[in-house]
Amino acid sequence: MSNSVFSFHEGSTPLLISIPHDGREVPDNIASRMTAVGKALPDTDWHVARLYDFAKALGASLIIARQSRYVVDLNRPAADVPLYQGQVSTGVCPARTFGGEPIYSDAATVGAEEQAQRIAQYWRPYHTRIEQALDHLKERYGYALLWDAHSIASEVPALFDGELPVLNLGSFDGKSCSPSIRRELAGCAARSPFSAVCDGRFKGGFITRHYGRPEMNVHALQLELAQRSYMNEKTLRYDASRSKKLADTLRGLLETYLQSAKSALAPV
Repeated sequence: MSNSVFSFHEGSTPLLISIPHDGREVPDNIASRMTAVGKALPDTDWHVARLYDFAKALGASLIIARQSRYVVDLNRPAADVPLYQGQVSTGVCPARTFGGEPIYSDAATVGAEEQAQRIAQYWRPYHTRIEQALDHLKERYGYALLWDAHSIASEVPALFDGELPVLNLGSFDGKSCSPSIRRELAGCAARSPFSAVCDGRFKGGFITRHYGRPEMNVHALQLELAQRSYMNEKTLRYDASRSKKLADTLRGLLETYLQSAKSALAPV
């Protein structure tokens, strides 16, 4: 299933992978007001959909946004409430990049009416489809697993100090999934060839926090990847050699997610 807002692939397991920030489409009426920096879309989660393409063979469903996060950030609440108190927040319709540079030529934020329109046109359909998919998975399997897939530049001084670990799992400090699932995935990440942390700087954004309801048999985790692990951060080119090594680790994480959930949650 595809439409102008997202593409959707239906799988054959309880796992849904959400990729909200790999989109690069910007409507002309928005792009015409953007700065050169804004048009370059520097905060894109580059190549994440390509990186996770293997997941279809695992039976995962995938929902992939088409629009840039500068059009609307699907991992922020529609009410535009900051997720990390005291930290830099870019909002549901950001006006500045992570580096603090203006996205729009007039340096103004998007007005309330335009923001509401973008939410209705892009944000709501994406989230409605996630809700439908999770309901379907829960009805079919008795539980649903959500994996919110992201990446970010290895160094973003406005957001964190130094170089980010490669694997950044977020479970909203254990609130968005069962303790056993969190423990198994954190262990799998720690045993990988990459640096890893669980619930460090990135604990999960709106998607993880909103949909992760283990008491209702919906479990959610976010994985934020440091982009050096699979691409050239200067040229933004996908690195096939690096990405293969990382994809093997991602496959192991997703297989662990499915197996740990099956062991802990499947009806006897």
